[in-house]
Amino acid sequence: MRLLKKTIHKDIENIEGRIYERIAARGIVLKGSKILLLYTKRYNDYSFPGGGVDPHEDLITGLKRELSEETGATNVEVIQEYGIFDEYRPSYYDDSDLIHMTSYFYVCKIDEKLGNSNLEDYEIANGMSTIWIDIHEAIRHNKEVIANKEDSMGLSIERETFVLELVAKELVK
Repeated sequence: MRLLKKTIHKDIENIEGRIYERIAARGIVLKGSKILLLYTKRYNDYSFPGGGVDPHEDLITGLKRELSEETGATNVEVIQEYGIFDEYRPSYYDDSDLIHMTSYFYVCKIDEKLGNSNLEDYEIANGMSTIWIDIHEAIRHNKEVIANKEDSMGLSIERETFVLELVAKELVK
């Protein structure tokens, strides 16, 4: 799978110490210029559905589980591999200094009608909801949040916006 981008967060001086490895699978689901995303009220941003792959899962199994849990998607079918976003960022875990997050993005097809999502408690507390939105509107919104350096801004918004822009350029007609 191609490398989309490799980043090191600006607050990280070197890649040393105790590193927590996190593997994530994320879905790109398009319907014309509309894209299936998650809006998170706490961070005021749009992001791709998907997340951490459990130790016993392969990437595709984890992706299908995450899409189903977060959006209620059914009959998830992977159409193609899209790319990898590789990043080092500050850790919020007590037993690590850094997080090495490797996100695998896949273009997917799902059934038209979404079922019920099964969000985790922290996702509910953060105000996460599923939305079909014009991809250009999601990009504009996220870029505005970045430009305004909103206090609520999360660490993932730059990754998500970079991939959204790439998807808009390469996959949206």
